[in-house]
Amino acid sequence: MRDFHFPGRSEVYASNGMCATSHPLGAAIGIDILKRGGTAMDAAIAGALVLGICEPQMTGIGGDLFALVSPSGSNKVHAYNGSGRAPAASSAKTLRAQGHTTVPLYGPEAVTIPTAMHAFSQLSEKWGKLGLDALLAPTIHYAEEGIPVAPRVAFDWLDASNALQGAGKTHYLVDGKVPKAGEIFRAPGQAEVLKRVAKDGIKAFYEGEIADDMLSALNALGGVHTASDFAGVSSNETNPISGTYKGTDLFEHPPNGQGATAILMLNILKHFDIATMDPFGTQRAHIEAEATKLAYDARNRFLADPDHTARLEHMLSSESAAQLAALIDPSRAMASATKLSEAVHKDTIYITAVDRDGMSVSLIYSIFHGFGSGIASEKFGILLQNRGAGFNLEQGHPNELGSGKRPMHTIIPGMLVENGAPSMPFGVMGGAYQPNGHARFVSNLKDFGMDAQSAIDAPRSFAEGDVLKVEKGYSEQVRSELTELGHKVEVPSGPIGGAQAIKISDNGVLVGASDPRKDGCALGY
Repeated sequence: MRDFHFPGRSEVYASNGMCATSHPLGAAIGIDILKRGGTAMDAAIAGALVLGICEPQMTGIGGDLFALVSPSGSNKVHAYNGSGRAPAASSAKTLRAQGHTTVPLYGPEAVTIPTAMHAFSQLSEKWGKLGLDALLAPTIHYAEEGIPVAPRVAFDWLDASNALQGAGKTHYLVDGKVPKAGEIFRAPGQAEVLKRVAKDGIKAFYEGEIADDMLSALNALGGVHTASDFAGVSSNETNPISGTYKGTDLFEHPPNGQGATAILMLNILKHFDIATMDPFGTQRAHIEAEATKLAYDARNRFLADPDHTARLEHMLSSESAAQLAALIDPSRAMASATKLSEAVHKDTIYITAVDRDGMSVSLIYSIFHGFGSGIASEKFGILLQNRGAGFNLEQGHPNELGSGKRPMHTIIPGMLVENGAPSMPFGVMGGAYQPNGHARFVSNLKDFGMDAQSAIDAPRSFAEGDVLKVEKGYSEQVRSELTELGHKVEVPSGPIGGAQAIKISDNGVLVGASDPRKDGCALGY
């Protein structure tokens, strides 16, 4: 229990349903959907969609998603892959011949086919009750009427706006300027898109005038995308992967997501007595940083499109973790792991919902970098992701850019399972930080007995490349000691990521937590 003498945020308790996400309006819409008889999936979809208007620098209908869901009446956890593929004509060889060593972040080469909308349609059909048209209605309303820009959104918008180009500036600046907190942002073009999808179905997004609008923007810049790439979009259910840490099972999305990295990190941390360390001290931060370097190096070597990931079992094995743990020197930082061309970002939204019938949903939805590729369609203002920057151009690498492939993705939903039953859908935003964030969240719960809100609030550090980023929540003494151990310590300009979680108590009471690093909240009824 937190000390009520100090500022902070209490967990939220409810018995019928709950939704938690990074903007209050998303959570409120989720609760409204639950009250109307919708499922947790309906709530997650409706809430996520409106976040594309609340936080357009983070997500939108030109992006991708991944989801984990445990249906009511079942303890099984299902995974759903709503990530896009590279156009059929994509070629790493062509880019190498042009002199590129990485996929250009803000060019059409980085734009994979946006697949979130297809996934929303399929998820609604499989695990929803209200129908996609009903779930689109709140976003249509707010896209037309507008939403006041929230403080954290305004903070992110300022830096992310540098990526905007062409029609992106027209649709995502207000009177030609970056909006400040409290100014109204509208997206009438997106409202029209969603009206057509509500009326004519998901084909209206991937064929005809809407798809042509996206294609025109991409082809004008030299993109190799075709109408058949859009018409052939697909998303699919798959099987989650899992690992165990101190009696709790962590379920993650399989590749092309990076969930295996979180499982590997926890398997490495098992070899150290983390629970005896100061949770906010030097030794824990150091051991975690070293485990991060090793786990992310494995990620960069092995994870890719599901059809090209050949060594997943190697990453998940206890033997691999033991061998890696033996490389960690508790008294000295190692050199940073090999950096591949994957660009690191910080922009994503996460939403979780649980309904009164017991369905739990963990869903993450993103356009990759702030404002994605910066490329927006002229008429409708659909901002296109730059997920293709998750590919590399190394010949023969599993994650090499190629025709119809899915890139390695940083966004990962999580779900904890206790005694065979889902106990906590959760997610940690923050791009490449996410596996580290999942491992730290689980460790906070299991090693230090924190409740979900305390585990989210706790200060974070992240070994990113050759730098150890350490939030202001750590003491100067800890930063100094980490420097003495050989880490290159920096305080990041903004906080590291964000998070939400919903605990499903044994008596059925739902306990929500939401990260104060974002504008959002957990709401229940």
